Amino acid sequence: MLKGVLFDMDGVLVNNLDVHYKAFMEFFRRHGVERDFTELSHLFGRGNDEIMGELMPKDIVERVGVHALGEEKEAIYREIYAPTIVPQQGLKALLAALHEANIRCAVGSSGYRANVDFVLDKCDIEPYFSAIVAGDEVTRCKPDPEIYLTAAAKLGVEPAECIVFEDAEAGIEAAKRAGIKVIALATTFDRDFLKGTDADMIIDDFRDIDIATMRQLIEA
Repeated sequence: MLKGVLFDMDGVLVNNLDVHYKAFMEFFRRHGVERDFTELSHLFGRGNDEIMGELMPKDIVERVGVHALGEEKEAIYREIYAPTIVPQQGLKALLAALHEANIRCAVGSSGYRANVDFVLDKCDIEPYFSAIVAGDEVTRCKPDPEIYLTAAAKLGVEPAECIVFEDAEAGIEAAKRAGIKVIALATTFDRDFLKGTDADMIIDDFRDIDIATMRQLIEA
């Protein structure tokens, strides 16, 4: 039985790949570091500590610290995104339907809690979520299952009673390792790429899914 729905944030609640890319490029520029998009793509869905440790020069990491670097980049992201942010297409209608059906919702994101709060507030969807688990609130980010196991526990439901909405390979792996079925959105990556993951279903956005289909998926 479907009792909980867990949502990743980046690429799921909002289609924000381009904004994160612009924020990273501005962040690298400020630190005199040259990087391009291809160096970022394989890290989508992972935590900032891992990203900073891999992409930033060791001397900068040691001098500033990965956490401070992550906070700086995310502050740039929020500044860039604030004027234009909108929820993923079909998201609000699905959240309203889930609320009406008494199915509890949570956010499970590798992103910073400040970013999660920013997205929920700016998109006016915070009341729909009973729990939030962010990357800076756990010891291991995706693809480790900790985020989704914690989110299910906060909702008071078993992982097998949940469905996860994800967009990236690391998040899909995290959900599957948690024993949760996954619906992938073809936002950050296209359908051909997602077909090579363990996602149970692929959609373009939330207009392509309803509760009846989600219930069928979890019972299959």
